[in-house]
Formats: sequence, structure tokens, C-alpha cells
Amino acid sequence: MNGSLSVGLLLTWLGTLSVVTFIGSLLVVPWLILQMPPDYFIRHRLEVMERHRRHPVVTVLMFCVRNGVGFVLLTAGIAMLLLPGQGILTMLIGFSLMDLPGKHRLLEKVLENSKVQRSLNWIRRKGGREDLIFN
Repeated sequence: MNGSLSVGLLLTWLGTLSVVTFIGSLLVVPWLILQMPPDYFIRHRLEVMERHRRHPVVTVLMFCVRNGVGFVLLTAGIAMLLLPGQGILTMLIGFSLMDLPGKHRLLEKVLENSKVQRSLNWIRRKGGREDLIFN
């Protein structure tokens, strides 16, 4: 009886997590996309290089915060590939926040996809923002 209670409780928690993740992605992902300046993907690489020239303590702190938030979004996006939610866009935002080797090449490759560009700009148009610039 105790084992079945644990399985039932686990399924309840997983179901609740799925609903919260889905609703959260519907609210947070579009909000993050709307916060990006139109030239975000063009000037992002320059901003990363500038960020690395700051005071070492600030650099390490920002590295930890950005990678922590990015990892949470990337993990949630991967989960949303199986659960309801905007998995690909959540993964893209999480990955773009992180400072990883090879990130810029992979991000540029993903952003070459016209479906990804259309999805991002569709959300921006719905929010009354101008389209993102990718080249």
C-alpha cells in the first residue's frame, strides 16, 4: 500500500509540474522574446566580449547567474519536448543566455532556420514589437 501511495503521489507531482511548466512557458517565453532588442542576436557576441572585461568578481557572478537561469530554461525546454509547452523556443532562450564554448556557432545555425525566425517574429508582432534582425 505504501508503494502505491508513493507512485500516486509521484504521478500527482509530475502532473502538477507539467501544468505549471506549460502555463509558465506560455507566459515567460513570450515575455522574454518581447524584451529582446531587435538587434539582440547581432550585438550579443560583442556584449559577451565586453562583459568578460569587467571586474573579475562581477564577471564570475554574472557567469553563474546567466548560466543558472539558462540551464533551468534549457532543461525546461528539453522537458517540454515531451510535456506540453514551447520546448524549442524555451531551449533557444536558455541556450542564448548561457556562456558556453561553441554557443555562437550553434545559435547562428539554429537561427538560420526560417521556421525559428518566423516563430520568434510572430510573437514579437503579436506584442507590438519590431521583428528581430538575424543577419
